[in-house]
Amino acid sequence: MNTTVFAEAGNLGLEKFPRKDSELIQYGTAGFRAKSDILDYVIFRMGLLAVLRSKAKKVHPTEIRTSISSSSAVEQLNMTSVLANYVTEAATIGLMITASHNPEPDNGVKLVDPHGEMLEHTWESLATRLANATDSELKYVLADITKTEGIDLSKPASVFVGRDTRASSPRLSDAALNGIEILKGEAKDYGVVTTPMLHFFVTCQNTGGRYGTPTEEGYFSKLSTTFKKLQGEQTTPGNYTPNILFDGANGVGAIKMKQLKKCLDNSINIEIFNEGSGELNHKCGADYVKVQQCAPDGVPLLANARCVTVDGDADRLLYFYTDESNVFHLLDGDRIATLVAGYLMDLVKESKLKLNLGLVQTAYANGSSTDYIANTLHIGCKTPLYSNDYYDSLFQKVPVACVPTGVKHLHHKALEFDIGVYFEANGHGTVIFSQTTSSLPSDQRAAVTRLADLIDVINETVGDALSDMLLVEVVLRARGWNIQDWRKAYTDLPNRQLKVVVKDRRAIETTDAERKCDKPPGLQDTIDSLVAKFKNGRAFVRPSGTEDIVRVYAEADTQANTDLLAALVAQSVHKMAGGIGEPPAIPQ
Repeated sequence: MNTTVFAEAGNLGLEKFPRKDSELIQYGTAGFRAKSDILDYVIFRMGLLAVLRSKAKKVHPTEIRTSISSSSAVEQLNMTSVLANYVTEAATIGLMITASHNPEPDNGVKLVDPHGEMLEHTWESLATRLANATDSELKYVLADITKTEGIDLSKPASVFVGRDTRASSPRLSDAALNGIEILKGEAKDYGVVTTPMLHFFVTCQNTGGRYGTPTEEGYFSKLSTTFKKLQGEQTTPGNYTPNILFDGANGVGAIKMKQLKKCLDNSINIEIFNEGSGELNHKCGADYVKVQQCAPDGVPLLANARCVTVDGDADRLLYFYTDESNVFHLLDGDRIATLVAGYLMDLVKESKLKLNLGLVQTAYANGSSTDYIANTLHIGCKTPLYSNDYYDSLFQKVPVACVPTGVKHLHHKALEFDIGVYFEANGHGTVIFSQTTSSLPSDQRAAVTRLADLIDVINETVGDALSDMLLVEVVLRARGWNIQDWRKAYTDLPNRQLKVVVKDRRAIETTDAERKCDKPPGLQDTIDSLVAKFKNGRAFVRPSGTEDIVRVYAEADTQANTDLLAALVAQSVHKMAGGIGEPPAIPQ
């Protein structure tokens, strides 16, 4: 194995991107995140790793769990092996520079695997090892990864690079490109794009264009063309009105929404706020709205106006409105999941396709949404057209699975279903469709066509705020609902999220999809005793994946009780898990 190139990479790293920080940095749920001024060496090294990952992977597109676009909706649903002869010599890997909903001074990097998914778990540890190597160790770690993973350095490598709008992103993107080029990888720099767009481009490339065209024009065309068709098919909108107030979080979401808006023509009216003149994610954006339970600054408070908010890299989507009494109402990822799942069940029922639908949540899902999905949503009709085991099974309730926080966990679980719906409460989610179907009765092709068209509105590769917004709008119009009608489906339990700064987040260890705390000893018993004092009480804690913070979530029957429960649990975390600074205050 010729390792001269690794020595060259080590020399370039020492010269231009030396390690600036001695603290351990770990590849977490969202990759690496930190203050932007210390990330140059990390992102240079992730450029190196992306090349090795590309050389290590071959991609057979039939392995990629995304629906393949075709000119015929029925053909799309019946497609089985059209890609049998297409195999790439090396997979294209994505590298995204973003810190998503974090404050402007932060930044980060994450790699996108060939399926449009998050980086494989075993390679996360390789990323952590490479990022924490000393400058002198770098060439040896590269050589060791190459040897242990059986990588053929003579193979080509392809890496797609994107970045968000942070001031530090161009500099950090340059560091990544240096890493890719020194290991003889071929880089394609997309510049400023949303994170979901980069996932889309990677998947398109690795399917030989069968999923779509890996360009911005291809992305916007795929979403907008089918959306306009679906909206045009609805002749009785009921209470639905095609008007949206859009909070762009002063980030890339606002920029790309402007482009998408042009492609949508007059199918929907979108007024964009927080377009980029203000500070990224500051008192705006999906994370702010979700955590603070209030409307973002910069968006006019018009009574009952349907409002949308996205985060800094546009992979999270939430809806909200204020009523005539100026009371704020949030429709989060749980609401989106139940809305979408119910509509998909109707289409499956009408089409008579033999598809099993499941919904995946995390511990953050509101208890009322889980109850609604498990006990209210049913897949099937009262009078089955056929009497057999399959149609009898349509009476069963929709399976609800709970997994640890993080898109990679939800996405992986959703793959177990023919139609897997997953949304985190924070608004990050999508729908994944299998390519397995039964034969299609000729009299059911209208429903099948609607289902297939809906697939093309959805970015299955990852949660995508722009795509998800179009999906929600299709369903609301099909139902004839305004945002108040949507909210009436069920009543959320009041909830509160808090953060506790600790010396070391590793002091907290969880189990049962993060709903129970194993360490430190006694903390879970304390939480259980506190929860027992509140009607409809529920609480859990989990460590952040990127910083020394413990996140607290609580629910109860009233907002006052919820806030009190959250504060009491937060105080217990501070006391028992090495809290820093003053303990959380008890609300008066």
